[in-house]
Amino acid sequence: MTDYVNRTYRLLHNQKDLSFFRVVVKETDLDIGVPGRFVTPALIEGVRKEVLTIRSQIEGYISENELFLTTLEPFLVSKEAPELVRIMAEAGNAAGIGPMSAVAGAIAHHIGSYLARRSSEVIVENGGDIYLRSGRLRKVGIFAGPSPFTNKLAIEIEPHQTPLGICTSSGTVGHSLSFGCADAVVILAPSTALADAVATATGNIVQSEADLQAAVDFAMGIKSVTGAMVIKNDKLAAAGNIRLAPV
Repeated sequence: MTDYVNRTYRLLHNQKDLSFFRVVVKETDLDIGVPGRFVTPALIEGVRKEVLTIRSQIEGYISENELFLTTLEPFLVSKEAPELVRIMAEAGNAAGIGPMSAVAGAIAHHIGSYLARRSSEVIVENGGDIYLRSGRLRKVGIFAGPSPFTNKLAIEIEPHQTPLGICTSSGTVGHSLSFGCADAVVILAPSTALADAVATATGNIVQSEADLQAAVDFAMGIKSVTGAMVIKNDKLAAAGNIRLAPV
């Protein structure tokens, strides 16, 4: 994903009552929003160390199980595997695809939960995958590449829906692997890892506008998914707890 796309996406979800900072460790690029009083050098360094810790766990597991990194199929891990590895595998298995499809969401959720112990207002975005905890109504803007819906629509999230994962996949925007052509797939689920994996699997279904309803039906058929929306060109299909509003 280019810097331009990253900046554009992040402008859509920035909230004026929160202060945002970035933490970047290798491929992990987090945009984090919490109330300004919590943003201190110690907090930022704590997040960076937490990212390093969980990345080292994933990287260590991959060094001994290379297939975990490359497989596009469900992957079984033992109970002794690191927690985040197990979460990724479970999410990929639920969606019917490989565990790395959930890595961005899993990291966003872990860091979001880490920060939620300190603040009731938390947004963590990792490459289009968002962990959100909030006590007020939030709007998350939709970036759908060339679709006319880009910068026009937002999803409203009520406090009672959070903590919530809000994950986006696209076959026309960004660098993530997709076998489909959707301009945007947005999945809501309590687990950001699950939302991430299901967004990828749902996007794989979409080859044309005729596939939108089937893609949404697939996503909503997966346990714990609470909302799904798929965009292709000027067409949109949605189901579940998706409430749209203008940006």
